[in-house]
Amino acid sequence: MKFFRGAPFIICIAGAALIAFGLMRGEPALVWAKAVRICLECIGIG
Repeated sequence: MKFFRGAPFIICIAGAALIAFGLMRGEPALVWAKAVRICLECIGIG
C-alpha cells in the first residue's frame, strides 16, 4: 500500500492536536493523580 507524501505530516499534525486537546482538558493532572495513587498502593501506604 503506497501512502502519499503528506501522510507523515498529517499524522504529526493530528498527534499534536490530540496532545493539545488533552492538555486543555487537564488530563496530565488526572494521570499524575492516578500514578501517585498506584505507587502509594504498591508500597502499602495508600
